[in-house]
Amino acid sequence: MEILIKCSFIALLWLSQALCQYHEYDYDTDYGPDREEENTPQFPHQVDYGLPYFPHSSDCARECLCTPAYPLTMHCDTRKLKAIPQIPSRINQLHLQHNEIEAVSAKAFINATGLTELHLSHNKLRSNKIEIGAFAKINHLQQLYLQHNDLEEIPSPLPSSLERLFLGSNKINKLRDQDLQGLVNLTMLDLCNNQIDVIKAKTLTKLKNLMQLNICNNKLHSMPIKLPASLMYLSLENNSITDIPQDYFSQLLNLTAIRLSHNKFEMVHRRIFDLPKLMELNLGHNKLHQAFYIPKALEHLYLQDNEFENLNITFMCPTMDPMNTNRLTYLRVDQNKLKGPISTFAFLCFPHLQSIYYGEQKRGSSDSPYIQGPVIPQFPMMEEDEDDDDRDDEPQYHGGYHPQYHAHEHEESDNDFEDYSY
Repeated sequence: MEILIKCSFIALLWLSQALCQYHEYDYDTDYGPDREEENTPQFPHQVDYGLPYFPHSSDCARECLCTPAYPLTMHCDTRKLKAIPQIPSRINQLHLQHNEIEAVSAKAFINATGLTELHLSHNKLRSNKIEIGAFAKINHLQQLYLQHNDLEEIPSPLPSSLERLFLGSNKINKLRDQDLQGLVNLTMLDLCNNQIDVIKAKTLTKLKNLMQLNICNNKLHSMPIKLPASLMYLSLENNSITDIPQDYFSQLLNLTAIRLSHNKFEMVHRRIFDLPKLMELNLGHNKLHQAFYIPKALEHLYLQDNEFENLNITFMCPTMDPMNTNRLTYLRVDQNKLKGPISTFAFLCFPHLQSIYYGEQKRGSSDSPYIQGPVIPQFPMMEEDEDDDDRDDEPQYHGGYHPQYHAHEHEESDNDFEDYSY
C-alpha cells in the first residue's frame, strides 16, 4: 500500500511540472509578422501624380463657390450679384449668369489671365455701361455668353482668340463694321432674337473661319451679303426676307444646313439650292407655289405651310443616275394646297425616300379638307398575281387616310428659336 501511495505522489509531481513548464513564457515577444500587419497595404509617401495643386478656398471670391473637384471653375451664378467679383488668375471658367449685373469695367478682368469661358447671360447688361476694351484684355477667351441681356450693340473690341460668341435675345438693331473686327478664330455667331434689320457688306466677310451663323427671329428684309466661304450652317428663320439673289450661294459650297422658314418667299430660282454638301433645307411657312431642283446630297426637305398646288417631281428631279442617286429620305408637305397624292415617280427618283408627311391640306371655305397620313411606298411582292383585274390603278400607300398616324412626330417646332445650335 505504501508503494502505491509513493508511486501516486511521484506521478502527481511529474504532472505538475509538465503543466507548469510555460509559466514564465513571454507572450509579448514578437516572433513573426502579425496577420493584420501582413495584409495592411503600404502606400508611398508624397507621390507626385503630375497634377497642379490649387487651393480651392483661400483665393476664391467669398460670393462664389469653388470646389476641389473643379479647381479651374468658379461658380457665381444665381446670387443676385450687381458687380463682377475678384477673379483668381487660375480660373478658366467663370459662371456669372442669372444675376443683376449691369456694368462691366475695364478693370473687371485684369487679373483673369487664364479665363477661356465666360458666362454673363441672363443679367442686365447695357451697352453704354460696358467700358471699351473690357473683354479685349482677356487674351485667351474662347467662349463668351451674353444672351438675354439689354445690349443695344455688340461690345467691341473683342479678343481675337474668341471662337464662340452668343448674343441672342438682346436689343441689338445693327451691326457696325468694327463690331466683329479681328475675330479670325470665330466659328459660331449667334444673333437670334434681336432687332437687326440690315447687315453691312463687310461685317461678316472677314470671319474666315465662321461655320455657324444664327440670325433667326430678327427684322431682316434681305439676305446678308458676302458671307464667308467657310460657312456650314445658316439660320435665318422668322424674318421678312422676300428674295434670294440667283448667285447667292455660288461661293458657299460648304453649306450643309439652311433654315429659311417663317419668311415671305413666293418663289426661288430653280437651281438656287444646287449645293454639293447640302443635307437639310427648311422652307416651311412661306408662300412658295413652284417646285425647284433638289440637290443630290439633300436628305431632309421641309415645305410645310406654303402655297403648292402640285409638286412636279420631274422638275425637282430632271434626271436619274443609278451611280449617283438622290439621298432624300424625308419630305414634309402638310398645310399646302395639294389636290391629290404625290406621284409614285418620287420613289423612283428618290430611292432612299422613307416617308412623305402629307398631313392636312389647306382648302377654301367651301371645300372639305384633304387629309392623308404619312406616305410610305408599298411595292408589290413577287408572289402577287399580276393578272388581278380588281387591282386599283392608283398608287398604294401605307398609312392611308389616317391623320393621327405618327402625328406626334410632326409637332410644330419652328417657333422654338432657342434650339438652333448644332
